[in-house]
Amino acid sequence: MRDTLEAGAGLCDELVVRTIVTEGPERIRELAELGLQFDEREVSGHREFDLGKEGGHSKRRVLHVRDATGKEIENTLLRELGRRSHVQLMENHMAVDLITAAKLGFAAEDRCLGVYVLDEKTGEVETIRSDRIVLATGGCGKVYLYTTNPDIATGDGVAMAWRGGVEISNMEFIQFHPTCLFHPLAKSFLISEAVRGEGGILRNNRGEDFMKRYDARGSLAPRDIVARAIDAEIKRSGAKCVFLDVTHRSPEFIQERFPHIYQTCLRFGIDMSKQAIPVVPAAHYQCGGIKTDVNGATSLHGLYAIGEVACTGLHGANRLASNSLLEGLVVAHRAAAAAVRTRRASKHNVPLPEWKSGNVQDVDELVVIYHNWDEIRRLMWDYVGIVRTDKRLQRASARLRNLQREIREFYWNFKVSVDLLELRNLAAVAALIVDSALCRKESRGLHYTLDYPERDDHQFKSATVLSRD
Repeated sequence: MRDTLEAGAGLCDELVVRTIVTEGPERIRELAELGLQFDEREVSGHREFDLGKEGGHSKRRVLHVRDATGKEIENTLLRELGRRSHVQLMENHMAVDLITAAKLGFAAEDRCLGVYVLDEKTGEVETIRSDRIVLATGGCGKVYLYTTNPDIATGDGVAMAWRGGVEISNMEFIQFHPTCLFHPLAKSFLISEAVRGEGGILRNNRGEDFMKRYDARGSLAPRDIVARAIDAEIKRSGAKCVFLDVTHRSPEFIQERFPHIYQTCLRFGIDMSKQAIPVVPAAHYQCGGIKTDVNGATSLHGLYAIGEVACTGLHGANRLASNSLLEGLVVAHRAAAAAVRTRRASKHNVPLPEWKSGNVQDVDELVVIYHNWDEIRRLMWDYVGIVRTDKRLQRASARLRNLQREIREFYWNFKVSVDLLELRNLAAVAALIVDSALCRKESRGLHYTLDYPERDDHQFKSATVLSRD
Protein backbone atom coordinates (compact mmCIF):
# COMPACT_ATOMS: atom_id res chain seq x y z
CA MET A 1 0.00 0.00 0.00
CA ARG A 2 2.83 2.39 0.84
CA ASP A 3 4.33 1.86 -2.63
CA THR A 4 1.03 2.79 -4.27
CA LEU A 5 0.57 5.96 -2.23
CA GLU A 6 4.13 7.07 -2.94
CA ALA A 7 3.85 6.41 -6.67
CA GLY A 8 0.53 8.28 -6.70
CA ALA A 9 2.41 11.40 -5.58
CA GLY A 10 -0.34 12.62 -3.29
CA LEU A 11 -3.24 11.91 -5.67
CA CYS A 12 -4.17 8.38 -4.58
CA ASP A 13 -7.36 8.03 -2.54
CA GLU A 14 -6.24 6.23 0.62
CA LEU A 15 -9.74 4.90 1.30
CA VAL A 16 -9.81 3.30 -2.15
CA VAL A 17 -6.32 1.85 -1.69
CA ARG A 18 -7.25 0.36 1.69
CA THR A 19 -10.52 -1.08 0.36
CA ILE A 20 -8.86 -2.77 -2.60
CA VAL A 21 -5.98 -4.13 -0.53
CA THR A 22 -8.41 -5.43 2.12
CA GLU A 23 -10.89 -7.06 -0.25
CA GLY A 24 -8.33 -8.31 -2.76
CA PRO A 25 -7.61 -11.69 -1.11
CA GLU A 26 -11.31 -12.61 -1.13
CA ARG A 27 -11.64 -11.84 -4.83
CA ILE A 28 -8.48 -13.86 -5.53
CA ARG A 29 -9.92 -16.84 -3.65
CA GLU A 30 -13.05 -16.59 -5.80
CA LEU A 31 -10.90 -16.74 -8.93
CA ALA A 32 -9.14 -19.81 -7.58
CA GLU A 33 -12.53 -21.45 -6.99
CA LEU A 34 -13.32 -20.81 -10.66
CA GLY A 35 -10.20 -22.70 -11.67
CA LEU A 36 -7.48 -20.04 -11.99
CA GLN A 37 -4.16 -21.33 -10.64
CA PHE A 38 -1.49 -18.75 -9.87
CA ASP A 39 2.12 -19.89 -10.13
CA GLU A 40 3.59 -21.52 -7.05
CA ARG A 41 7.03 -22.68 -5.95
CA GLU A 42 8.46 -25.22 -3.53
CA VAL A 43 9.93 -23.69 -0.34
CA SER A 44 11.25 -25.87 2.51
CA GLY A 45 8.99 -28.77 1.64
CA HIS A 46 5.76 -26.81 1.11
CA ARG A 47 4.10 -24.90 -1.72
CA GLU A 48 3.65 -21.13 -1.70
CA PHE A 49 2.81 -18.44 -4.25
CA ASP A 50 5.70 -17.46 -6.54
CA LEU A 51 5.44 -13.70 -6.08
CA GLY A 52 6.80 -11.32 -8.71
CA LYS A 53 8.43 -7.90 -8.30
CA GLU A 54 8.13 -4.99 -10.72
CA GLY A 55 9.14 -1.33 -11.04
CA GLY A 56 8.54 0.78 -7.94
CA HIS A 57 7.82 -2.24 -5.71
CA SER A 58 9.73 -2.48 -2.44
CA LYS A 59 9.20 -6.24 -2.19
CA ARG A 60 7.83 -9.21 -4.12
CA ARG A 61 4.04 -9.03 -3.96
CA VAL A 62 2.59 -9.83 -7.41
CA LEU A 63 0.65 -13.02 -8.10
CA HIS A 64 1.10 -14.20 -11.67
CA VAL A 65 0.34 -16.97 -14.13
CA ARG A 66 3.69 -17.24 -15.93
CA ASP A 67 3.85 -14.06 -18.06
CA ALA A 68 0.18 -13.94 -19.14
CA THR A 69 -1.77 -13.19 -15.94
CA GLY A 70 -4.34 -10.84 -17.43
CA LYS A 71 -5.12 -13.24 -20.25
CA GLU A 72 -5.66 -16.11 -17.81
CA ILE A 73 -7.98 -14.03 -15.61
CA GLU A 74 -9.98 -13.02 -18.69
CA ASN A 75 -10.21 -16.61 -19.97
CA THR A 76 -11.36 -17.85 -16.56
CA LEU A 77 -14.11 -15.24 -16.33
CA LEU A 78 -15.25 -15.80 -19.93
CA ARG A 79 -15.40 -19.54 -19.37
CA GLU A 80 -17.57 -19.05 -16.29
CA LEU A 81 -19.75 -16.50 -18.10
CA GLY A 82 -20.44 -19.02 -20.84
CA ARG A 83 -21.93 -21.36 -18.24
CA ARG A 84 -24.52 -18.80 -17.10
CA SER A 85 -27.71 -19.34 -19.12
CA HIS A 86 -29.31 -16.08 -17.93
CA VAL A 87 -26.53 -13.96 -19.50
CA GLN A 88 -26.94 -12.79 -23.10
CA LEU A 89 -23.69 -12.01 -24.89
CA MET A 90 -24.04 -9.64 -27.85
CA GLU A 91 -20.77 -10.07 -29.70
CA ASN A 92 -19.72 -7.86 -32.61
CA HIS A 93 -21.73 -4.94 -31.25
CA MET A 94 -20.29 -1.50 -30.46
CA ALA A 95 -21.82 1.07 -28.11
CA VAL A 96 -22.52 4.39 -29.81
CA ASP A 97 -23.89 6.72 -27.13
CA LEU A 98 -25.66 6.75 -23.79
CA ILE A 99 -29.33 7.72 -23.63
CA THR A 100 -29.89 9.97 -20.62
CA ALA A 101 -32.83 11.77 -19.05
CA ALA A 102 -31.18 15.14 -19.70
CA LYS A 103 -30.87 14.42 -23.42
CA LEU A 104 -34.61 13.73 -23.52
CA GLY A 105 -35.46 16.94 -21.67
CA PHE A 106 -35.88 15.59 -18.12
CA ALA A 107 -33.69 18.13 -16.35
CA ALA A 108 -34.93 17.47 -12.81
CA GLU A 109 -32.99 14.24 -12.39
CA ASP A 110 -30.42 13.13 -14.91
CA ARG A 111 -29.82 9.39 -15.10
CA CYS A 112 -29.17 6.55 -17.52
CA LEU A 113 -32.11 5.37 -19.60
CA GLY A 114 -30.34 3.20 -22.15
CA VAL A 115 -27.74 2.99 -24.85
CA TYR A 116 -27.50 3.00 -28.64
CA VAL A 117 -25.54 0.02 -30.00
CA LEU A 118 -24.23 -0.64 -33.50
CA ASP A 119 -24.67 -4.18 -34.83
CA GLU A 120 -21.44 -4.52 -36.80
CA LYS A 121 -22.83 -7.29 -39.03
CA THR A 122 -25.99 -5.51 -40.18
CA GLY A 123 -24.78 -1.91 -39.85
CA GLU A 124 -27.96 -1.01 -37.96
CA VAL A 125 -28.07 0.87 -34.65
CA GLU A 126 -30.23 -0.73 -31.96
CA THR A 127 -31.84 0.98 -28.97
CA ILE A 128 -31.46 -0.83 -25.65
CA ARG A 129 -33.29 0.34 -22.53
CA SER A 130 -31.56 0.02 -19.15
CA ASP A 131 -31.43 2.17 -16.03
CA ARG A 132 -28.15 0.56 -14.96
CA ILE A 133 -25.16 0.44 -17.29
CA VAL A 134 -21.59 -0.63 -16.53
CA LEU A 135 -18.81 0.63 -18.79
CA ALA A 136 -15.81 -1.72 -18.95
CA THR A 137 -14.37 -0.54 -22.25
CA GLY A 138 -10.67 -0.34 -21.38
CA GLY A 139 -8.23 2.43 -22.20
CA CYS A 140 -7.24 4.80 -24.99
CA GLY A 141 -3.73 3.74 -26.03
CA LYS A 142 -4.55 3.96 -29.74
CA VAL A 143 -4.75 7.74 -29.40
CA TYR A 144 -0.94 7.57 -29.64
CA LEU A 145 1.19 6.53 -32.60
CA TYR A 146 3.09 3.90 -30.60
CA THR A 147 1.24 1.83 -28.01
CA THR A 148 1.20 -1.54 -26.31
CA ASN A 149 -2.60 -1.56 -26.54
CA PRO A 150 -4.81 -3.59 -28.90
CA ASP A 151 -6.48 -1.86 -31.85
CA ILE A 152 -9.81 -1.59 -29.98
CA ALA A 153 -8.37 0.64 -27.21
CA THR A 154 -9.84 3.83 -28.67
CA GLY A 155 -11.20 5.49 -25.53
CA ASP A 156 -14.83 4.68 -26.38
CA GLY A 157 -16.15 4.56 -22.81
CA VAL A 158 -14.55 7.84 -21.74
CA ALA A 159 -15.83 9.59 -24.87
CA MET A 160 -19.37 8.25 -24.42
CA ALA A 161 -19.43 9.29 -20.77
CA TRP A 162 -18.11 12.76 -21.62
CA ARG A 163 -20.83 13.29 -24.24
CA GLY A 164 -23.33 12.11 -21.59
CA GLY A 165 -22.27 14.85 -19.18
CA VAL A 166 -20.27 12.60 -16.83
CA GLU A 167 -17.27 13.92 -14.89
CA ILE A 168 -13.84 12.89 -16.23
CA SER A 169 -10.74 12.94 -14.03
CA ASN A 170 -6.92 12.91 -14.34
CA MET A 171 -6.67 12.27 -18.07
CA GLU A 172 -3.27 14.01 -18.21
CA PHE A 173 -1.71 10.97 -16.52
CA ILE A 174 -1.00 8.62 -19.42
CA GLN A 175 1.47 5.90 -18.58
CA PHE A 176 4.13 5.08 -21.16
CA HIS A 177 5.48 1.59 -20.71
CA PRO A 178 9.27 1.74 -21.00
CA THR A 179 9.75 -1.55 -22.80
CA CYS A 180 7.78 -2.24 -25.96
CA LEU A 181 9.55 -4.57 -28.40
CA PHE A 182 11.32 -2.57 -31.13
CA HIS A 183 11.08 -4.55 -34.36
CA PRO A 184 9.65 -3.57 -37.77
CA LEU A 185 7.38 -6.63 -37.87
CA ALA A 186 6.29 -6.62 -34.21
CA LYS A 187 3.01 -4.85 -33.51
CA SER A 188 2.57 -3.42 -30.01
CA PHE A 189 4.25 -6.30 -28.20
CA LEU A 190 4.93 -5.57 -24.55
CA ILE A 191 8.04 -6.84 -22.77
CA SER A 192 6.67 -7.23 -19.25
CA GLU A 193 8.11 -5.17 -16.43
CA ALA A 194 8.50 -8.50 -14.64
CA VAL A 195 11.58 -9.10 -16.83
CA ARG A 196 13.27 -6.20 -15.03
CA GLY A 197 11.81 -7.50 -11.78
CA GLU A 198 13.76 -10.72 -12.36
CA GLY A 199 17.04 -8.86 -12.90
CA GLY A 200 16.78 -7.48 -16.45
CA ILE A 201 19.09 -4.50 -17.03
CA LEU A 202 18.44 -1.61 -19.43
CA ARG A 203 21.47 -0.74 -21.55
CA ASN A 204 22.04 1.96 -24.18
CA ASN A 205 23.58 1.40 -27.61
CA ARG A 206 27.05 1.45 -25.99
CA GLY A 207 26.10 -1.36 -23.62
CA GLU A 208 26.03 0.93 -20.55
CA ASP A 209 23.68 0.35 -17.61
CA PHE A 210 22.43 3.93 -17.96
CA MET A 211 19.54 3.88 -15.47
CA LYS A 212 21.87 4.35 -12.47
CA ARG A 213 22.46 7.91 -13.74
CA TYR A 214 18.74 8.70 -13.41
CA ASP A 215 17.62 6.84 -10.28
CA ALA A 216 19.28 4.88 -7.48
CA ARG A 217 16.86 2.00 -8.11
CA GLY A 218 18.32 1.58 -11.59
CA SER A 219 16.22 -0.49 -13.98
CA LEU A 220 13.62 -1.09 -11.26
CA ALA A 221 12.67 2.57 -10.92
CA PRO A 222 8.96 3.40 -11.51
CA ARG A 223 7.74 3.48 -15.09
CA ASP A 224 7.55 7.25 -15.50
CA ILE A 225 11.20 7.67 -14.50
CA VAL A 226 12.36 4.78 -16.70
CA ALA A 227 10.35 5.96 -19.72
CA ARG A 228 11.75 9.50 -19.47
CA ALA A 229 15.27 8.14 -19.04
CA ILE A 230 14.96 5.97 -22.15
CA ASP A 231 13.51 8.91 -24.07
CA ALA A 232 16.47 11.06 -22.99
CA GLU A 233 19.03 8.36 -23.91
CA ILE A 234 17.51 7.87 -27.36
CA LYS A 235 17.45 11.62 -28.05
CA ARG A 236 20.99 12.10 -26.73
CA SER A 237 22.56 9.27 -28.77
CA GLY A 238 20.37 9.40 -31.85
CA ALA A 239 19.76 5.66 -31.46
CA LYS A 240 16.40 4.15 -32.37
CA CYS A 241 16.05 2.10 -29.19
CA VAL A 242 17.70 0.84 -26.01
CA PHE A 243 18.16 -2.78 -24.92
CA LEU A 244 16.83 -4.94 -22.11
CA ASP A 245 19.44 -7.49 -21.08
CA VAL A 246 18.49 -10.60 -19.08
CA THR A 247 21.16 -12.90 -20.52
CA HIS A 248 22.78 -13.39 -17.09
CA ARG A 249 19.80 -15.58 -16.12
CA SER A 250 19.80 -19.22 -17.22
CA PRO A 251 17.98 -20.20 -20.43
CA GLU A 252 15.89 -22.67 -18.38
CA PHE A 253 14.69 -19.94 -16.00
CA ILE A 254 13.85 -17.54 -18.84
CA GLN A 255 11.85 -20.13 -20.77
CA GLU A 256 9.93 -21.26 -17.70
CA ARG A 257 9.20 -17.78 -16.25
CA PHE A 258 8.59 -15.95 -19.55
CA PRO A 259 7.39 -18.56 -22.08
CA HIS A 260 5.20 -16.18 -24.08
CA ILE A 261 7.79 -13.40 -24.26
CA TYR A 262 10.57 -15.87 -25.08
CA GLN A 263 8.66 -17.53 -27.93
CA THR A 264 7.46 -14.20 -29.36
CA CYS A 265 10.96 -12.72 -29.38
CA LEU A 266 12.30 -15.93 -30.91
CA ARG A 267 9.73 -15.60 -33.69
CA PHE A 268 11.30 -12.23 -34.54
CA GLY A 269 14.83 -13.65 -34.48
CA ILE A 270 15.72 -12.58 -30.93
CA ASP A 271 16.86 -15.20 -28.43
CA MET A 272 16.49 -13.30 -25.16
CA SER A 273 18.59 -15.89 -23.33
CA LYS A 274 21.58 -14.97 -25.53
CA GLN A 275 20.99 -11.38 -26.69
CA ALA A 276 19.48 -8.19 -25.32
CA ILE A 277 15.96 -7.26 -26.43
CA PRO A 278 15.59 -3.95 -28.36
CA VAL A 279 12.90 -1.84 -26.66
CA VAL A 280 11.28 1.61 -26.82
CA PRO A 281 8.62 3.36 -24.69
CA ALA A 282 5.00 3.23 -25.87
CA ALA A 283 1.66 4.49 -24.56
CA HIS A 284 0.33 1.89 -22.17
CA TYR A 285 -2.25 2.79 -19.50
CA GLN A 286 -4.58 5.70 -18.74
CA CYS A 287 -4.51 6.40 -14.99
CA GLY A 288 -7.41 8.81 -15.33
CA GLY A 289 -10.84 8.20 -16.80
CA ILE A 290 -14.48 8.39 -15.77
CA LYS A 291 -14.54 9.67 -12.19
CA THR A 292 -16.01 7.02 -9.87
CA ASP A 293 -16.16 6.08 -6.21
CA VAL A 294 -14.90 2.75 -4.86
CA ASN A 295 -18.20 1.16 -5.97
CA GLY A 296 -17.66 2.20 -9.58
CA ALA A 297 -20.51 4.75 -9.40
CA THR A 298 -20.14 7.81 -11.65
CA SER A 299 -21.66 11.30 -11.48
CA LEU A 300 -24.58 10.05 -13.63
CA HIS A 301 -27.18 8.00 -11.73
CA GLY A 302 -27.27 4.42 -12.96
CA LEU A 303 -23.91 4.57 -14.74
CA TYR A 304 -20.95 2.59 -13.41
CA ALA A 305 -17.41 2.29 -14.74
CA ILE A 306 -14.82 -0.38 -13.93
CA GLY A 307 -11.31 -1.23 -15.06
CA GLU A 308 -9.08 1.09 -17.06
CA VAL A 309 -11.96 3.28 -18.26
CA ALA A 310 -12.56 4.34 -14.63
CA CYS A 311 -10.63 6.69 -12.37
CA THR A 312 -11.26 5.27 -8.89
CA GLY A 313 -8.40 7.09 -7.20
CA LEU A 314 -6.21 4.00 -6.81
CA HIS A 315 -3.58 4.91 -9.38
CA GLY A 316 -3.15 8.58 -8.63
CA ALA A 317 -0.53 10.18 -10.85
CA ASN A 318 1.37 6.98 -11.64
CA ARG A 319 0.05 3.41 -11.72
CA LEU A 320 2.23 0.74 -10.20
CA ALA A 321 2.52 -2.43 -12.27
CA SER A 322 -0.20 -5.07 -11.73
CA ASN A 323 -2.33 -2.85 -9.44
CA SER A 324 -4.93 -2.62 -12.19
CA LEU A 325 -5.71 -6.36 -12.10
CA LEU A 326 -6.60 -6.21 -8.41
CA GLU A 327 -8.56 -2.98 -8.89
CA GLY A 328 -10.55 -4.56 -11.71
CA LEU A 329 -11.51 -7.56 -9.59
CA VAL A 330 -12.50 -5.62 -6.47
CA VAL A 331 -14.32 -2.68 -8.03
CA ALA A 332 -16.18 -4.92 -10.49
CA HIS A 333 -17.51 -6.94 -7.57
CA ARG A 334 -18.51 -3.81 -5.66
CA ALA A 335 -20.13 -2.21 -8.73
CA ALA A 336 -22.27 -5.30 -9.35
CA ALA A 337 -23.40 -5.31 -5.72
CA ALA A 338 -24.14 -1.57 -5.80
CA ALA A 339 -26.16 -1.86 -9.02
CA VAL A 340 -28.33 -4.56 -7.46
CA ARG A 341 -28.84 -2.56 -4.24
CA THR A 342 -30.00 0.53 -6.12
CA ARG A 343 -32.26 -1.33 -8.53
CA ARG A 344 -35.44 0.55 -9.31
CA ALA A 345 -37.61 1.24 -12.31
CA SER A 346 -36.95 4.44 -14.21
CA LYS A 347 -39.39 7.24 -13.52
CA HIS A 348 -39.33 8.17 -17.17
CA ASN A 349 -41.53 5.53 -18.80
CA VAL A 350 -41.40 7.14 -22.20
CA PRO A 351 -40.49 5.55 -25.52
CA LEU A 352 -36.81 5.96 -26.25
CA PRO A 353 -36.18 7.63 -29.60
CA GLU A 354 -34.75 5.48 -32.34
CA TRP A 355 -31.29 6.30 -33.65
CA LYS A 356 -31.08 8.84 -36.47
CA SER A 357 -28.03 9.62 -38.55
CA GLY A 358 -27.00 10.23 -42.13
CA ASN A 359 -27.25 7.47 -44.71
CA VAL A 360 -24.59 8.64 -47.15
CA GLN A 361 -21.87 6.13 -47.97
CA ASP A 362 -18.92 7.44 -49.96
CA VAL A 363 -15.75 5.71 -51.17
CA ASP A 364 -13.82 8.77 -49.91
CA GLU A 365 -15.18 8.22 -46.39
CA LEU A 366 -12.48 5.74 -45.34
CA VAL A 367 -9.71 7.94 -46.78
CA VAL A 368 -10.84 10.87 -44.60
CA ILE A 369 -11.23 8.64 -41.52
CA TYR A 370 -7.77 7.10 -41.88
CA HIS A 371 -6.13 10.46 -42.57
CA ASN A 372 -7.68 12.07 -39.48
CA TRP A 373 -6.96 9.00 -37.34
CA ASP A 374 -3.29 9.13 -38.39
CA GLU A 375 -3.07 12.88 -37.78
CA ILE A 376 -4.49 12.58 -34.25
CA ARG A 377 -2.09 9.80 -33.30
CA ARG A 378 0.96 11.60 -34.69
CA LEU A 379 0.19 14.96 -33.10
CA MET A 380 -0.48 13.28 -29.74
CA TRP A 381 2.86 11.45 -29.94
CA ASP A 382 4.78 14.57 -30.97
CA TYR A 383 3.05 17.16 -28.75
CA VAL A 384 1.49 15.29 -25.81
CA GLY A 385 3.99 12.52 -25.16
CA ILE A 386 6.44 11.58 -22.42
CA VAL A 387 7.82 15.14 -22.10
CA ARG A 388 5.50 18.11 -22.69
CA THR A 389 5.50 21.92 -22.97
CA ASP A 390 2.65 24.42 -22.95
CA LYS A 391 3.46 25.47 -26.51
CA ARG A 392 3.16 21.90 -27.79
CA LEU A 393 -0.05 21.35 -25.82
CA GLN A 394 -1.60 24.54 -27.21
CA ARG A 395 -0.71 23.51 -30.76
CA ALA A 396 -2.30 20.13 -30.16
CA SER A 397 -5.41 21.75 -28.66
CA ALA A 398 -5.93 24.09 -31.62
CA ARG A 399 -5.59 21.32 -34.19
CA LEU A 400 -7.82 18.93 -32.25
CA ARG A 401 -10.61 21.53 -32.05
CA ASN A 402 -10.52 21.86 -35.84
CA LEU A 403 -10.48 18.09 -36.27
CA GLN A 404 -13.44 17.68 -33.93
CA ARG A 405 -15.46 20.18 -35.97
CA GLU A 406 -14.62 18.31 -39.17
CA ILE A 407 -15.47 14.95 -37.61
CA ARG A 408 -18.77 16.23 -36.18
CA GLU A 409 -19.94 17.44 -39.57
CA PHE A 410 -18.78 14.23 -41.21
CA TYR A 411 -20.35 12.08 -38.47
CA TRP A 412 -23.92 13.33 -38.80
CA ASN A 413 -23.92 13.23 -42.61
CA PHE A 414 -22.60 9.73 -43.15
CA LYS A 415 -23.80 6.28 -42.19
CA VAL A 416 -22.33 5.27 -38.87
CA SER A 417 -19.57 2.63 -38.86
CA VAL A 418 -17.04 1.23 -36.38
CA ASP A 419 -14.22 3.22 -38.00
CA LEU A 420 -16.19 6.45 -37.80
CA LEU A 421 -17.22 5.83 -34.18
CA GLU A 422 -13.64 5.12 -33.16
CA LEU A 423 -12.37 8.26 -34.92
CA ARG A 424 -14.98 10.38 -33.14
CA ASN A 425 -14.05 8.85 -29.78
CA LEU A 426 -10.31 9.20 -30.35
CA ALA A 427 -10.67 12.91 -31.10
CA ALA A 428 -12.76 13.47 -27.96
CA VAL A 429 -10.35 11.61 -25.68
CA ALA A 430 -7.29 13.30 -27.21
CA ALA A 431 -8.86 16.70 -26.45
CA LEU A 432 -9.59 15.62 -22.86
CA ILE A 433 -5.95 14.58 -22.37
CA VAL A 434 -4.70 17.91 -23.72
CA ASP A 435 -7.19 20.00 -21.71
CA SER A 436 -6.28 18.14 -18.52
CA ALA A 437 -2.55 18.56 -19.19
CA LEU A 438 -2.98 22.31 -19.75
CA CYS A 439 -4.73 22.59 -16.38
CA ARG A 440 -1.79 21.13 -14.46
CA LYS A 441 1.00 23.71 -14.19
CA GLU A 442 3.49 21.36 -12.52
CA SER A 443 5.23 18.03 -13.08
CA ARG A 444 3.78 15.11 -11.14
CA GLY A 445 3.92 11.39 -11.80
CA LEU A 446 3.26 10.70 -15.46
CA HIS A 447 2.71 14.35 -16.40
CA TYR A 448 6.11 15.95 -17.00
CA THR A 449 6.39 19.42 -18.51
CA LEU A 450 9.57 21.36 -19.20
CA ASP A 451 7.73 24.62 -18.39
CA TYR A 452 6.94 23.49 -14.83
CA PRO A 453 9.51 20.80 -13.94
CA GLU A 454 8.84 20.83 -10.19
CA ARG A 455 5.94 19.39 -8.19
CA ASP A 456 3.63 21.99 -6.62
CA ASP A 457 1.71 20.45 -3.70
CA HIS A 458 0.40 23.86 -2.65
CA GLN A 459 -1.73 24.39 -5.77
CA PHE A 460 -2.01 21.04 -7.54
CA LYS A 461 -2.18 18.27 -4.93
CA SER A 462 -5.62 17.29 -6.15
CA ALA A 463 -7.31 15.53 -9.03
CA THR A 464 -8.05 17.28 -12.32
CA VAL A 465 -11.80 17.03 -12.92
CA LEU A 466 -13.44 18.09 -16.19
CA SER A 467 -17.18 18.52 -16.59
CA ARG A 468 -19.39 19.77 -19.42
CA ASP A 469 -21.70 21.58 -16.97
